[in-house]
Formats: sequence, C-alpha cells, structure tokens
Amino acid sequence: MDVLLIVLLALVALVVVGVATSFRVVTQIERGVVFRLGRAQREVRRPGPTMLIPFVDRMRRVNMQVATMPVPAQDGITRDNVTVRVDAVVYFRVHDPISAVVQVQDYRYAISQVAQTSLRSVIGKSELDDLLSNREQLNQGLEVMLDSPAAPWGIEIDRVEIKDVALPETMKRSMSRQAEAERERRSRVITADGEFQASKKLSEAAAAMTATPGALQLRLMQTMVEVAAERNSTLVVPFPVELLRYFEAAAHAADPAVPRAGIPDSEPAADGTLPNPAPGSRARRVPHD
Repeated sequence: MDVLLIVLLALVALVVVGVATSFRVVTQIERGVVFRLGRAQREVRRPGPTMLIPFVDRMRRVNMQVATMPVPAQDGITRDNVTVRVDAVVYFRVHDPISAVVQVQDYRYAISQVAQTSLRSVIGKSELDDLLSNREQLNQGLEVMLDSPAAPWGIEIDRVEIKDVALPETMKRSMSRQAEAERERRSRVITADGEFQASKKLSEAAAAMTATPGALQLRLMQTMVEVAAERNSTLVVPFPVELLRYFEAAAHAADPAVPRAGIPDSEPAADGTLPNPAPGSRARRVPHD
C-alpha cells in the first residue's frame, strides 16, 4: 500500500512538473515560434497564455517592436575624391517571425552588416555636397538597398537616417574660407547697391535745389540746427564774400545813405577817383601801390 501511494504521488508530481514546464505566457510585444521535434510550426503563438507539449516543443520568442540599430561610422571616398566618415541609424521591425527565425541565423547582425556595406556604397556614389545637403534622397536610397535583402528574412525596414558626416580639417578650413568669401561678396554688392540708390536720391535732391535756390539755404540752416544740438561741439561755417556783397547791395539799393563798407559800385577812373559819387559824398582818390 505504501509503495502504491508513493507511485501515485510521484505520478502526480510528474504531471504537475510537466504542466508547469509546458505553460508559457507570450507578452503583447512578442510572438512565439514553436519548434516541435525540431520542425517549425506554421502557427505563431499570439500574446497570452499558451501550452506546449512537454519535452517535445520548444518556443522561441521574437520581438515585434520597431528596433533601432546604430550603424558604425564608415570611412569612404566620395565621387569628388573627398575622404569622409559617415555613420547612420536603421529603424526596422519583424513582420514575419517564422522567416526571421528560420531564414537567417541572427537577423540583427545580418541587418547591421548589410547596412554597413550599403552605407559604403552610397558614400562612393555620392558627392560631398549631396552628403551635406541632399540627405533625404540618400536616405531613401539606403532604405531601398537594405529592404531588398531584408524582405526574405521577414524584416521590414522602416527608415534609414544618416546621422553625421565627419570631414577632414583641411576641408573644413577650405569650406570656411569659401563661406567667408561669399559673405564678403554679398556685403560688397549690398553696399554698392545702397550707394547707387543714394546717388540717385542725391541727384534728384540737387535738381530740386537748383530749381529752388532758397532750398539750399534752408537745408544749410537745418544742418546747423542739428549740429548745434550736440554738446561740446564747435561749428565753423564758411561764409562766402559774394553773399555779403549781395546783402550790402540790397541794403544800399533800399537806402542809398547806407555805406557799403568801402566796396565800390564800379571800377575807379584813371585818375583814381570814383565816378558818379553818391549825393552828399565827395569823390576820393584811391591810392596806388
């Protein structure tokens, strides 16, 4: 009786251990590929609890999330003979778990190697300007190159991005000098254009002042007012003698009695006297040296 009880207990323990070992839980982000006596089953185990045949089935979990894989920096020579160092990143996911497990030994390592060789190929076919400014097209080309071998493995390439392009120091200095020269050219063109526009406006202002002589005097006075507003400044204005003659002539014409500060109305005669002296005045002799 004791022997039979022990046997029953052993069978129960064996059944409990078998059930415990055959019970599996597949998470939401995974799919289970079952190998039964070494052969892959067509049915993929979905998320949730699942049962396996003890000592017969083996299950391998495959992550279905989008994976991020950095591509190591690759040295290459562009089509215009410039040595560069380029790295990238690949985004992919598994859409067929059975193919990803059966068709390739390690799909992550395979994708990494294909990405490195494709990146080197793109570097050799592209020019430096394309690597620096036309990355969208290069990213699409890399994606096509990776998607072709990855499709039979059950891998879907989401996208490929070029991260950084490292240039030699000599090339960086050359590009810096080129950028400085371009900026200097733009600066000179803008300055020349401003001077040309200013000259046109000054020409129009000169024409307007020529038509209205008083405008020049008003502008001169306005300039004097603006300069006088500044402190600690001395303003020196050259006063033309012709303008003094004009004021004296105008005052003498209004009142002949106003003296003209020794400025004769006309040239002296041969004997040194002034012709046509004003009323009430005497002719005087102009001494000669």
